[in-house]
Amino acid sequence: MNEASVNALAAVELGVPDPDAAASFYENVWGLSAVERSADACYLRAAGSEYFVLALHRSVEPCLVRVRLSVADREIVDAVALRATNAGGAVLHAPRQLDTPGGGYGFALRDPEGREFQVVCEVRTHAPVTGTNDRPHRLSHVVLNSLDFDRAPQFMCAALGLRLRDRTAKGIFLGCNADHHCIAFTNRRNSLLSHVAYELPNLDSVLRGCGRLKRAGLTIEWGVGRHGTGDNVFAYYIDPNGFAIEYTTEMQQIDDSTYVPGSPETNARAAHADVWGYADPPSRRFLDALHGPGVSKR
Repeated sequence: MNEASVNALAAVELGVPDPDAAASFYENVWGLSAVERSADACYLRAAGSEYFVLALHRSVEPCLVRVRLSVADREIVDAVALRATNAGGAVLHAPRQLDTPGGGYGFALRDPEGREFQVVCEVRTHAPVTGTNDRPHRLSHVVLNSLDFDRAPQFMCAALGLRLRDRTAKGIFLGCNADHHCIAFTNRRNSLLSHVAYELPNLDSVLRGCGRLKRAGLTIEWGVGRHGTGDNVFAYYIDPNGFAIEYTTEMQQIDDSTYVPGSPETNARAAHADVWGYADPPSRRFLDALHGPGVSKR
């Protein structure tokens, strides 16, 4: 593994018309907690140590603002910045001390489709919260739609050191640590956000979390089920701004020294919607949301 590589997915930052209303949903329903607020933004943590896993910024329309990835130290930040530049990434700012919530040191770049990624280290952390096993404890993965299904993941591997884990007919899965994937790309022919997945500790936690969401009046759009690729448990919902969001757990753990990435030929889909065959097919509303908020699908 190249040491000039990111090693974790830290946070996703979204644009929403009303950050306060969106934050209320994520605090009171989804299970995150606000750590910092301003007139135009709210930063929320999960139960784990990451300073924030979700930032909500004021914008005219719902959108993806940026994805944050972390590395071990400043030396690796600098090395990844050079690697990203050599791969053709548009660096928005060189490595520097950050004044965003949690501080730290990092740089930002745009990929060939115009999405922003920030690579950071030395961000402040929290003591993990205990006794909340029905709530997310970290961000699991982010899935992005792509105009160029082959180029997008190739750039991420070349620029940030992600590794190909599996390819199916509709998705390409990339990892940066032992988790099967932290970022994936779909072939939905736009550059918008497909969905964001939040990890809970185990299957019991997912079921308890889904029960809490059900009592709060939230409709499950697909699940509870288990994927084939990645082997993770899933339960999908849609937030008030139209973003597809997921509770997940038990992601497959990978040893890159022995793992052989799958292909569309070897990753055959089950005849039903998930490995267990328990979940109903995904709702039409959910399938539409995967194209990105506000996109016309018909």
